[in-house]
Amino acid sequence: MHARVLVLNQSYEVLSICTAKKALVLIILGKAEIVASDLNKQIRSKSIAFPKPNIIRLRRYVTIPYKQVILTRRNVLRRDAYKCVYCGRGDIALTVDHVIPKARGGQDTWDNMVCACTKCNNKKGSRTPAEAEMRMIHKPYEPNHILFIKNSVSKVDESWKPYLFYH
Repeated sequence: MHARVLVLNQSYEVLSICTAKKALVLIILGKAEIVASDLNKQIRSKSIAFPKPNIIRLRRYVTIPYKQVILTRRNVLRRDAYKCVYCGRGDIALTVDHVIPKARGGQDTWDNMVCACTKCNNKKGSRTPAEAEMRMIHKPYEPNHILFIKNSVSKVDESWKPYLFYH
């Protein structure tokens, strides 16, 4: 009952992930329908059996006014997969580094903040990566909510892939 289920809006856009238990409640209440299920597994009650849902779709369209990922230290670390953008290590203490230092007018934005280990962050200091002669493994970017949904589960179900826009 704690298995993950992808939740789609009525328009088939990805909204979130919920547990199979929550998905079943939405189905029983008539608020959602099963789009894809695991036919080999069933969830049974005393009088009825349901196939275990993998994807559900809401019957009514839900307006989501704010789909942007909020800029937080934790989300910067998640975006960069908990690895330093300068050396690639993820097995040591990590911090957030400003590409253009705040002391030089750098802002708290997705394009200016990266995950860095303390060693690389101290080496860079209040310089830009070019001035410190440090190369970034990848450039910082603003992530979308679908990326964070994909990263929130350890293994993505094959049936989810067409809705998460990758193969």
